[in-house]
Amino acid sequence: MNVRHLLVLLALQTVPSHGFAAEWQVDPSKSAIRFSGVQVGVPFTGGFQRFEAAVDFDPAKPETGHATVLIDLSSAKTGDVQRDEALPQKDWFDVKAEAKARFEATRFVDKGDGRYDAVGTLTIRGKSKPVTLPFRFTLDGGKAHAVGHLDLVRTEFGVGQGPWASGQWVALEVGVDVDLVASAEPGT
Repeated sequence: MNVRHLLVLLALQTVPSHGFAAEWQVDPSKSAIRFSGVQVGVPFTGGFQRFEAAVDFDPAKPETGHATVLIDLSSAKTGDVQRDEALPQKDWFDVKAEAKARFEATRFVDKGDGRYDAVGTLTIRGKSKPVTLPFRFTLDGGKAHAVGHLDLVRTEFGVGQGPWASGQWVALEVGVDVDLVASAEPGT
């Protein structure tokens, strides 16, 4: 989700600005996009095994930054066989109709003390909503690390149809945690 862009923005704002644009490469082996919820009163967690991110950022003009994160919804895993088989189906992510979720950050806001907001749009199941992803950013030895959390109401994106739409069996509130590690691409 715009996490990659957040990493870039955070990294670049902690180094002296030279008025150049930077492109960042997220390391999927060190990064994660996770989710959490509650089913019949029992909390559960899961994660997406596949996602990709593109981030461009000019530290002299963070408001012009941009990031796009595509998440393969069919790669959602929670460790529960029944839940994992249900998630790609029509009542939940409906991956046959639209296989990927998309987060596009159109700007970043410096909140101070290494805290930032990625402001953009999240699209799941063809439903787009404006969202703000708050995150913390650190830069260490040329590696950027961004950690953020976003609370969503799943039914605003059409996730959970039929008997699953009420929240009786599965809570409507879902947490999304982003933990991204990235490095500047050569030549930027």
